[in-house]
Amino acid sequence: MKSFGLEIWSDDNFIINNDTININHASKPSLLQIAQEIREKGYKGPLLLRFPHLIEKQISTLFNTFEKAKKEFSYQGSFQAVFPLKVNQFPNFIESLIDVSQHYNYGLEAGSKAELIIAMTKTPIGAPITVNGFKDKEMISLCFIAAKMGHNITVTIEGLGELETIVQVNREFNDGFKKSITPKIGVRIRLHSAGIGIWAKSGGYSSKFGLTSAELLEAYEMLKKHKLLSHLWMIHFHIGSQMSDIAPLKKALREAGNIYAELKKRGAYALGAINIGGGLAVEYSQHEGRQERNYSLQEFANDVVFLMQEIAKSKGVDEPDIFTESGRYIAASHSVLVAPVLELFSQEYNEKGLRLKEKNPPLIEELHDLYRSMSRRHAREYLHDALDHMESLLTLFDLGYIDLEDRSNTEILVNLIIKKAIALLKSEGTDELKRLQNRIQEKYLVNFSAFQSLPDFWGLAQQFPIMPLDKLNIKPTNPASIWDITCDSDGEIGFNRDLPLYLHDIDVSKKEYFLAFFLTGAYQEVLGMKHNLFTHPTEAVIRFDANGEYHIDKLIEAQNLIDVLDDLDYDTNIIDKTLKYRIEESEHITKEEKRELLGKLYLFLSENSYLKTIQAIEEES
Repeated sequence: MKSFGLEIWSDDNFIINNDTININHASKPSLLQIAQEIREKGYKGPLLLRFPHLIEKQISTLFNTFEKAKKEFSYQGSFQAVFPLKVNQFPNFIESLIDVSQHYNYGLEAGSKAELIIAMTKTPIGAPITVNGFKDKEMISLCFIAAKMGHNITVTIEGLGELETIVQVNREFNDGFKKSITPKIGVRIRLHSAGIGIWAKSGGYSSKFGLTSAELLEAYEMLKKHKLLSHLWMIHFHIGSQMSDIAPLKKALREAGNIYAELKKRGAYALGAINIGGGLAVEYSQHEGRQERNYSLQEFANDVVFLMQEIAKSKGVDEPDIFTESGRYIAASHSVLVAPVLELFSQEYNEKGLRLKEKNPPLIEELHDLYRSMSRRHAREYLHDALDHMESLLTLFDLGYIDLEDRSNTEILVNLIIKKAIALLKSEGTDELKRLQNRIQEKYLVNFSAFQSLPDFWGLAQQFPIMPLDKLNIKPTNPASIWDITCDSDGEIGFNRDLPLYLHDIDVSKKEYFLAFFLTGAYQEVLGMKHNLFTHPTEAVIRFDANGEYHIDKLIEAQNLIDVLDDLDYDTNIIDKTLKYRIEESEHITKEEKRELLGKLYLFLSENSYLKTIQAIEEES
């Protein structure tokens, strides 16, 4: 897997140039070059690199693909889209998103009061805002304020109680005003159609959100009674994130399209849009034949446009505007997590580690001979002999007949024999060899927290493309498992023989070796947790100028130790005073030593929680 599946998941966003992974844009710099430049500025630990040009690429591709579908089918409705803030609310991302999407009238979707404030602040006047999720009177009132500010805002009703509150707030906000201003109203419908995969429960009758058919009719009558039908503008549905199969969407579109048409014919004359929610899948797989979606973006757009047109024609109503809220598709590709490898835990299993004696136990002598004389012809036989000898030798150790040096030699020799057999028999690819790879996998200790930076891997077993930043002209041979630096055994991306990751054998005490985790821009940051109090990595925005040269912008360093404790509501003043007091009151050190210890303590408190590599320590000394 020398290319690490680049042709499957990268969408031509990255390329391999000689021995490095490079950005396939403008001057095409390497990720290694960018990471080293940031580290030279004094920023250690993992780095999160953001690329606004990839946000713009996704937005333009989405709009252009739907415009192509509209043109092909002569579709009369418009296409509009919003970004759901729950996917990534970090300022460096949102500000880049708004900046690169100005030409598309692209808006934001909010699902909480705080997100609504972001949307009201950042969305350009005229661009759409949609508001989903459960809402109280205060949140609905904020929507009315947004409308009075001039925002093109749609409030989606999740239940009849919300509609009653809208009626109440509408009366309070518009009584006494010269001109009545009310937000557009959307209705989320609870479809019979369900999604597929981990997020399938977003659709279907048991889903958390949406109105049943009976509730929908009741909502229609309530809107009519309170003279708000002129504001009913949107039908909304959502069948789940990361939709791997196109079939459930097509079924949901038919169902939602017919509900739209029936309401329109009933008298909802202002109804003019269908919001198909999110769910547009991202290809995370880096292994041939294990792709996560079975459709293209063009097929997705064609199906939406064709089905909406077909239903509108058959029912004799206007073709609706089409809305999407696909956040994962827009955000996932824009960021890359880069983290240095701190240590390889199995490098002691090499010939240099052998402690052979002048006279060794016979079975160890046989193991040594098997290793030296192994060829492809006898590889399988010698491998089986070695595994049998190991069981015998470990039993002898348990009974006290061989010593610790003999046990160490046994482990090393058997490991070397397995590696040699796998290399000699690699063309066979048998289940036995795949199983043995688990025994010789190399453990790479990587300076990051899976809980903070890849929570979907920990919580949902979501795979992310992983590859080194350099040495890509050399075939990697180590079956690799990745350990993060948290004090938790779940902080591991274990070697999976069905989805194998191979990395290079390298001495990290002499040369740094970086791993990159791709497609981390959706959900991973906002869901990341401070397990062991590891914080959001140092982040940077990488922009390209008109000449194609890159610039490192908006560097935000990971929080230092005191700031992390402050976030957890510790009184950091008391912590500071206590540490200082205990050093000053210690009877075991001199005044000069106290002064030196205090200086070191405050230096360490100003650092972030991530570990420092050997190279970083050497640079400082």
